[in-house]
Amino acid sequence: MNAHIHIAAAALMRDDGATLLVRKRGTSAFMQPGGKIDTGETPLAALCRELSEELGMTVAPEQAEYLGRFSAPAANEEGCIVVAEIFRLTTDVAISARSEIEEVRWVHSSQGRDLELAPLTRDHVLPAIWGRSQHQ
Repeated sequence: MNAHIHIAAAALMRDDGATLLVRKRGTSAFMQPGGKIDTGETPLAALCRELSEELGMTVAPEQAEYLGRFSAPAANEEGCIVVAEIFRLTTDVAISARSEIEEVRWVHSSQGRDLELAPLTRDHVLPAIWGRSQHQ
């Protein structure tokens, strides 16, 4: 039986339709920013904490639009399934990589095909935010 990793993650969007993807230090796959939900923490509280730690962003909870719960094989932890609570946020603030994040990249739907993507990002999040026809 596969272990489940429960996370909260953000589909961070710009007004021009680009979304922010991050790559953690020592890994190759790009994914949404976010992270594990601590015991007793709500998904939204975890999202706000993770965005602050990883990107230096301050997020007001009411800015986040809940997109749903998605699951897929974990990109960086073999044999595990990631179960993600995904929230959409629109931002125009400057983003910088912090903590375990090595690289941040704003991408449009046409560019997403050229990157190594985490299964959750590739199979669920990008189709949810851009539509299946644009990303396939």
